[in-house]
Amino acid sequence: MAHRVRLFDRHVHLPQSKPIRIGLGIVLIAGGLLGFLPVLGFWMIPLGLLVLSVDIPIVRRWRRQVTVWWHRRRGKAETAPAASEPSSKS
Repeated sequence: MAHRVRLFDRHVHLPQSKPIRIGLGIVLIAGGLLGFLPVLGFWMIPLGLLVLSVDIPIVRRWRRQVTVWWHRRRGKAETAPAASEPSSKS
């Protein structure tokens, strides 16, 4: 079974080897901590956590909680303007 993660409605394939995936996640997070340097950036931290979430249950739980929070927040934002619009009578 090929491991993959979903990122912005796209599926990204990951290496099949568990140690390589964990190493890749750690390297991405470590590179993100050096985000003030050129080429490296703080964008690498969430990407490293996303890669680690395939193999580490606690990181998977955090990812799932953030996903649920994001969809609930987005759902409220879509329904709030429609509910607050005053109805016009002609």
